[in-house]
Amino acid sequence: MTKKEIVKQIAEESGLTQKQTRDIVQKAFDLIIQTLVESPDHRIELRNFGIFEVKLRQRRRARNPKTREPVEVPPKLVVTFKPGKRTEEMIARLDITEFLSAPAGRQQSVESISAEAVPEEVVPAEAVLSSS
Repeated sequence: MTKKEIVKQIAEESGLTQKQTRDIVQKAFDLIIQTLVESPDHRIELRNFGIFEVKLRQRRRARNPKTREPVEVPPKLVVTFKPGKRTEEMIARLDITEFLSAPAGRQQSVESISAEAVPEEVVPAEAVLSSS
């Protein structure tokens, strides 16, 4: 979903114009960014949705995939997201087979998904059997 689609859906449900809605949605996004940058803890908590937080990713050694040469990756600041309880509950209800048949780039094999990460009742038996 894009920001344009979010604006259109909210405008239809609220009775506001798309321009009014676009301005409100953009202001909300701007405030989230401003809070992450300017607040002392660089964190914003949206109850039942999740927590956005700026964290330091430590310096690390990596490997250039083309040349296989070791490379030093400098430390950098990244934004992390930890889903809230309601968000996690809703995600847990999704059907994993929908993601297994996703377009290339988003697709994961059954083997790459650990049994602990997926609730047992969501995994279809044929997906588990075909991965062995």
